Amino acid sequence: MNIGCHTPIVSAEIIDETPKRASDLGCETMQIFTRSPQGGGSTPLSPEACKAFESEMKKNNLKNLYVHAPFYINFASPNNRIRYGSAKAIREELERASLLGANYVITHLGSTKETNESKGIEACIKMIGKTLEGYTGKTQLLLENSAGAGSIIGDDLKELAQILEKANHSKLGGICLDTQHSFASGYDWNDFDKTIETIESEIGLENIKLIHVNDSKTDLGSKKDRHTHLGEGKIEIDSFKKIVNFAKERDLDLILETTHPRVKDDIALLKKLRSS
Repeated sequence: MNIGCHTPIVSAEIIDETPKRASDLGCETMQIFTRSPQGGGSTPLSPEACKAFESEMKKNNLKNLYVHAPFYINFASPNNRIRYGSAKAIREELERASLLGANYVITHLGSTKETNESKGIEACIKMIGKTLEGYTGKTQLLLENSAGAGSIIGDDLKELAQILEKANHSKLGGICLDTQHSFASGYDWNDFDKTIETIESEIGLENIKLIHVNDSKTDLGSKKDRHTHLGEGKIEIDSFKKIVNFAKERDLDLILETTHPRVKDDIALLKKLRSS
């Protein structure tokens, strides 16, 4: 297992500068956006930029790469433009991530808003199928659990299990489990054994392919997406040690999404927990 963090890129043209910045923080792996997460078009990734990026990944001993999808994705929207636009954006991210040699693209599913949960889940299944139709790249898609605010899809792991089962595509790899989102949704990491049993029963531990390891500013079950640095929130350090051991046993990478430059301290702490 490798430890790393989300590392901002300056631009697609000089994306090869990113591995060095990640390495300087102590990363063994990293997560990036390949475009603005807030919206707008994407700058093409040239063959030269991709080749330079691959070289820098090796030079800086980064083992794996993860790409996070833009935040505006909403597969569950009743609005056709939003729904199909989301499918188009995720397909583009899969193609771009494949050029960079990424393992996975990670996405949230969106919110039902004006429709109901059942229809929202059905829409997600349909749009994942649309996204992956004819896709032959190496990068797979991961669904990330959410914190649960509003009519969000994916705060309950049983929802993600249903989507994985019914979408049933070889390029749909499983889930990215976020510790803060799950804590905010009522999965108590401070009762580690019970939480692992719950996750196993709801979705299966084998479906976890990556862990976003973040502390929570807000209380258990708050439904609020509020990350903070390890040891400064509501999840105990001993719980993070158990999460690290779980990741070691299953060879799962850990990605931090806390703020720079202090994320460097979080990386160092995870490495200490890994070796203890």
